[in-house]
Amino acid sequence: MNMEHKREESRAGSTDKARSAMGHRPLAVFWDMDGTLIDSEPYWHQAEVDLVREHGGDWNADMGWQVSGKPLTKVARLMRERGLDLPEDQIPDLLIDGVIAMEERHMPWIEGVRAILTDLVEAGIPSILVTTSPRRMAQAVVAKAPKGAFADYVCGDDGLAQKPNPAPYLHAAGLVGINSPDLMASCLAFEDTLTGITSAVASGATTVAYTGTNPVDTSSGPQFASISSYRGVTLDDLSALIAKRLGRSGPSAAQTC
Repeated sequence: MNMEHKREESRAGSTDKARSAMGHRPLAVFWDMDGTLIDSEPYWHQAEVDLVREHGGDWNADMGWQVSGKPLTKVARLMRERGLDLPEDQIPDLLIDGVIAMEERHMPWIEGVRAILTDLVEAGIPSILVTTSPRRMAQAVVAKAPKGAFADYVCGDDGLAQKPNPAPYLHAAGLVGINSPDLMASCLAFEDTLTGITSAVASGATTVAYTGTNPVDTSSGPQFASISSYRGVTLDDLSALIAKRLGRSGPSAAQTC
């Protein structure tokens, strides 16, 4: 079974490589989850504030934005430093439980993103979810996505070095048979935080900063382009980003699309 899986990945990689050379379509699209696919950051901040109210400490939504995109273990440590009276190893699971409860009532998809995911499925371009959130949260999002939207997902509890390290994105590429550094520029990555942007850029992916949900300014980040809305974005628009990246020489400056 494993050998057959590798043969299928190899065939997929060869097909994608040929397609990219012909039309500059993305080989794959990598998606951060919170704040990029779903507008869940307010859920996280509410869960943090609710936990603090119940167990003491000093925390608010502004503090939540400052740790957006960071591993939950680090968030827990900072919340403890702000006076949260709970064992550090219990805090991540309690926050996750709070967010999942809100998402079960309403999954906050960002407007326009489901249409892009559907277009990618129809074009045969794989999407991979790349998140620092735990697997059970990623699974909940994948289950409610358009059918076949995600070929796989990479999670914060997969044992990889976490963002801003490029390891999650390099692993995601490998899941769809993209193992050559030269092919990473033909992959798109969507991120909303500087931590995630740094990770994606370091992997070599053509990185797009989504600015529609995060109030923290990312304009000075190393992304190739920035976008404030998914409404009306087409596969041709995504392909144009790849074509422009491949046609440029030297460092790529951030641009708005």
